Amino acid sequence: MPDTDASGFQEPAYTSSDALKLYARDYRPDETASAGRLPVICLPGLTRNTRDFHPLALLLSRDTTEPRRVIALDSRGRGNSAWDENKANYNLAVEAGDVVTACAALGVERAVFIGTSRGGLILHLIAATRPDLLEAVILNDIGPVIEARGLALIRDYLNSGRRPADWSEAVDIVKENHGASFTALGGEDWREMALALYRDVGGRPVADFDPAIAEAVKSVDLSQPLPDLWAQFENLCRFPLMLIRGENTSLLSKETADEMARRHPNLIVHTAEGQGHAPLLHHGDIPAAIRAFLISCR
Repeated sequence: MPDTDASGFQEPAYTSSDALKLYARDYRPDETASAGRLPVICLPGLTRNTRDFHPLALLLSRDTTEPRRVIALDSRGRGNSAWDENKANYNLAVEAGDVVTACAALGVERAVFIGTSRGGLILHLIAATRPDLLEAVILNDIGPVIEARGLALIRDYLNSGRRPADWSEAVDIVKENHGASFTALGGEDWREMALALYRDVGGRPVADFDPAIAEAVKSVDLSQPLPDLWAQFENLCRFPLMLIRGENTSLLSKETADEMARRHPNLIVHTAEGQGHAPLLHHGDIPAAIRAFLISCR
């Protein structure tokens, strides 16, 4: 089944501050065509990877009028980045540091950032610690408050123990886990999602992340209020900000989105119709909304 398009990007490797080999995809249009426009850096969700951003990255880097360099990062323990022997390092602070390291290694002084789920939480920290890197931010279905119900759903399907025997079963599992909230998706969409979630190992799909990451979610006490990031969100209020919220999301409540808009009066909110957590950014009218936001950025 795997036939992912490996064209259109370079694959630079770089080293974290603690000597872990990390992976990026770098979509570089003609420098003359993209001159004067800042790059876009994409940060994936908890157990996700650069493949989530591939269709969007191609659209943005090959745009006929305003192409941009697009960089997508695999966090440590995900995708093609090395797994960390010290499992305690799978935390937001360390992963935010890896993003800063990536920017230095790839020659990026300032960028527009897209953060999906955990990637957006990392951007809350970067806004507080390295705001000089940020020109503008797009948060994909994430905010300062995480709903316990949504995190419980993620915990349960990550730790269900189901292992697909082949790619057809992998697609079936993805549809079973997400079908109720992703009503806008069709057959090819589910295939793409499976290809993003699993890697091919000898013809068999295998979840593309360190199992310790899923195990850590089990230890979160969901009977207690989860810590929020409102203090860090205040730093994001200094920048142009767009929020993409899945119409059927269980992780980001409307109340939180409304409060984000109250605190950031210029927040642009785009609803991903027929999608849950986290929306596919190349689906429906989302690419057009992202393009419109980027036009307002350098």
